[in-house]
Amino acid sequence: MLQKLLENKYGIQVDEYVKLDSYDALRGNGWLYLVAKSDGREAEDINELERIAEHLRTNGDTHVPAFLQTIEGELITTWEDHKYCVLGHRQIEKHAKVKLGRKLAKFHERGKTVPFKIERTSRIGQWKQLWEKRLDQIEKVWSEQMFQTPEDDFERMFIDSFPYYIGLTENAIQYLVDTELDDEPVESDSGTVCHERFSNDSWGANYYIKNPFDWVFDHRSRDLAEWTRERYFRNTQTYQIDVRQFFAEYQSIAPLSSFSWRLLFSRLVFPLHYFECIENYYITRSEQEKKLLEEQLSKMLKQSTEYERFLGNFFHTVGAPIQPLKIPPLDWLLIR
Repeated sequence: MLQKLLENKYGIQVDEYVKLDSYDALRGNGWLYLVAKSDGREAEDINELERIAEHLRTNGDTHVPAFLQTIEGELITTWEDHKYCVLGHRQIEKHAKVKLGRKLAKFHERGKTVPFKIERTSRIGQWKQLWEKRLDQIEKVWSEQMFQTPEDDFERMFIDSFPYYIGLTENAIQYLVDTELDDEPVESDSGTVCHERFSNDSWGANYYIKNPFDWVFDHRSRDLAEWTRERYFRNTQTYQIDVRQFFAEYQSIAPLSSFSWRLLFSRLVFPLHYFECIENYYITRSEQEKKLLEEQLSKMLKQSTEYERFLGNFFHTVGAPIQPLKIPPLDWLLIR
């Protein structure tokens, strides 16, 4: 089906279909073609992502694919009742040894030189409103559940645990607000190209591709915080070595200001992992996925004290110069 799409709409012949992480892709002529559904994205969103991708490629990033135009010169095409974009990229195998911290820092340094105003994908300065909105939405669900008998173990755990996560969220918001009031951003704190959720796998497990559909324009601390959160939950016992090395690599290219450190920390305090687990449970219709989310929530709640310890030790783990940068601790978050 996707071969026909490429042939009919783009005039491209391909050899085979390949599954590229979460994306469908086709391979031919030494190229990889990513086929991404653009349903739900406006033409303005795609145009902005295309301009960002073009800027990064022009400035030397060889791992950013190009948005391809159809035979009619369009970036979006309709095929079998869905809207698609196709991105083309030279087939480059992923190297086994990649200093991801350095690579991300270079990506951010290029991303902050985007010479036009980003409007559609920008999240700059919006964290507080987005976090409050998320909290309000889940609080409504929780309030309704309070007056009903829990249907299963997940709902029981949700009802019992939510007040704790309200407190954690309020702490994160207050830390963010204090940072914006008390600290001054420097040149390196300007917005840059980031990812919705950056992790070791964001640029592909087998091929090295930086997918524009993963991007948002935000403060660099977003990617640093989400990478750290993912590393911590992947292995709560051995994350320290990975985290320390990653931040050392990153700062060899782009040292972090106190403003960056504080934003990063506020994002780690915000319990995004908890919110996503609750939201996904009430969205999914799959009983199998619900069971997995129930297990995930149970594990998360058992580890809540451990997560506090992780937060309390965070600056020590990454070797951040807390005293020189005057980074304030959270009073209740004792180093354990």
